[in-house]
Amino acid sequence: MKKISPKQTAINIALTSSAISAAVLVILFFSEGDVSVLPIIFGILTIFIVIYIAVYYTLNNFIFEKINPIYKTIHNKNIPEKELRKNLEEKDVVREVNDEVLDWARNKTREIAQLKQMAKYRKEFLGNVSHELKTPIFNIQGYVLTLQDGAIDDPEINQKYLRKAENSINRMISIVEDLEAITRLETGELKLNYEVFDIVDLFREVIDSQELRAKEKGTTLTINPKHDKHVKVVADKEHIYQVASNLIVNSINYGREKGRTEVSFIPMGENILVEVTDDGIGIADEDIPRIFERFYRVDKSRSRKEGGTGLGLAIVKHIIEAHGQTINVRSTKGEGTSFAFTLKEAKKTK
Repeated sequence: MKKISPKQTAINIALTSSAISAAVLVILFFSEGDVSVLPIIFGILTIFIVIYIAVYYTLNNFIFEKINPIYKTIHNKNIPEKELRKNLEEKDVVREVNDEVLDWARNKTREIAQLKQMAKYRKEFLGNVSHELKTPIFNIQGYVLTLQDGAIDDPEINQKYLRKAENSINRMISIVEDLEAITRLETGELKLNYEVFDIVDLFREVIDSQELRAKEKGTTLTINPKHDKHVKVVADKEHIYQVASNLIVNSINYGREKGRTEVSFIPMGENILVEVTDDGIGIADEDIPRIFERFYRVDKSRSRKEGGTGLGLAIVKHIIEAHGQTINVRSTKGEGTSFAFTLKEAKKTK
């Protein structure tokens, strides 16, 4: 249907009046010049125009009175009636507001769905925090009660339980520190200290530091020979070390026995693509979209057994995004996983 604006309506009135005037002239012509009918005809014409204009403005005011609160609501602001009339001038008022109300309703529906999803994630997050902290707390309580029941008098047993209690305390400290790190990253409180360093050397340091853990699992950690050269990047070295460490540890924990993890460095324009690939258990397609969420675990029993906090990949994602870069994951269930992130390459000096 064609839009009819207030201005177009006024034009229609003028055209209608012209048509009526033409009809009057025709009537006069066929009445053989009898001017006595003129007052009656012009009276009818005047009444018609007055009624037409009165109906138009009454209807127009009625529409604006009904539309004004709706328009203010969907735009979340107090718009004066004069400004509203100006905004809707030259428009089909009813259709315009109808379209805006439908758009507003669709947007609100999406917002409600997002809020419900966020509420669900918050509930899961609080439940996970409670569970993660509850486990070491109960362990410590059990060890202390055992020592109080007489085990403290046995040097061999008390040392064993004290070491176990220490491990549980360290686990709690790790969870709290990781949560604190994520909070600082999310709120922007953590300031990055950019410097130029060799990303290949940094991964060599991480691989050396995880040699014992890899040996226990039989995992081979290597740097792709094709990319085994000096590559300078500009980033926060301390936090990128944390990224590298989390990805290497993750590949060991979720790798297969006597598996393999390989690190590659590929130039991509102004950036360097760092890829950590393993031949482990892989990730199911439905789990990939949530892999970077806090406490989200693909294999909950296995990851807790390995001692992870469930926050490592969330921290990795936040650190990379704080650098203005991206991280992605590719995986095939039962075949392995590849995490790839980019960093700004340092300009080469002549």
